[in-house]
Amino acid sequence: MSRALYQILEWITRFAYINVLWVLFTLAGGILFGLFPATIAMFSLVRQWLRGNSDSPVLKSFWQYYKSEFFKSNFLGLFIYGISFIFIFNIFFLYANMGELLTWTTAPLLAGMLLFIMLLFYLFPTYVHFDLSIAQTFKNALLMMFVSPVHTVFIFVSLLAFYFIVYVIPALGFVFGASFYCFITVWFSLDVFKRIAEKKTR
Repeated sequence: MSRALYQILEWITRFAYINVLWVLFTLAGGILFGLFPATIAMFSLVRQWLRGNSDSPVLKSFWQYYKSEFFKSNFLGLFIYGISFIFIFNIFFLYANMGELLTWTTAPLLAGMLLFIMLLFYLFPTYVHFDLSIAQTFKNALLMMFVSPVHTVFIFVSLLAFYFIVYVIPALGFVFGASFYCFITVWFSLDVFKRIAEKKTR
């Protein structure tokens, strides 16, 4: 029992620590240029942990991923920033010109935003799991999203449950927000990757 409790506390500490590192390294890159290298570093470490490699020093590994993926991850970030800007611009434009009709006239736009959010569930796990170009990363993440609707639903449900917990205990959002999102998406994505690989071997 004490052994199990120790392991639980160790994992809790790890995820709190990596969440702090994610915040610090994001700030170190001026937020705009630090967000995606820090995110990729966090996803890379969590992927290692879930695959059984949890012995490497956290800070050293995080810094190595951050440095090595700085430019490529920011290139990925440019696409995400661009797509996000298009959605946000269109919402504000429609709201400014149509007012109360917004909810009826933006159905396709909101559907596109939903698809984009679901794509993000698989985008970072795909990036850290495969050695692909940015275009191939988007393509494969999109494929994962469409071939694994059940996993996508589980991700939604898990994140929604965490949202309600954070609503009751806001401090948990500051301590585990990014790392919990990372853990959930990587955990389910690894199962998707495994299933697809097994189908290919058959």
